[in-house]
Amino acid sequence: MLRVAVVSDTHAPRFWKAVPPAVAEQLAGVDVILHAGDVCTPSVLDELAAFAPVHVVAGNNDGPDVAAWGAPETLEIELDGVRVAMIHDSGSKQGRAVRMRRMFPDADLVVFGHSHIPWDTEQDGQRLFNPGSPTDKRRQPRGTMGRLVLDAGRIVSAEIVPVT
Repeated sequence: MLRVAVVSDTHAPRFWKAVPPAVAEQLAGVDVILHAGDVCTPSVLDELAAFAPVHVVAGNNDGPDVAAWGAPETLEIELDGVRVAMIHDSGSKQGRAVRMRRMFPDADLVVFGHSHIPWDTEQDGQRLFNPGSPTDKRRQPRGTMGRLVLDAGRIVSAEIVPVT
């Protein structure tokens, strides 16, 4: 079983000064961290990498320094047999499932951010997961992040976790 933490839209240093304690609590013991962009400063990725290996995509507020850390526009990886695709901006919620299936036809899971709105749905065998933002909740009641458990090609569990 692989324990995965998912974050997005940390927007450092404006909103993320250091790993918030509630986020650090959720990161304890995870095997891998996915960051769906708008990191804004690569020091966030260095902080996260102290907990577990990090996979990241570039967001619209990320510059060349985040790209140089290792953040492409999109990323496709396999984690414990689960085919994972990542992108920062998945576009409007209208037509999102069809658009993501077209963009990532083989992905079991698509992780995205940008809206700061937590989202966890499944359509036609593809799960779409946005963890929200742990630090910039915008119009949401609380800051959030995500946790996944993957095992032998299956998404065993997915949850949005409040951290503020």
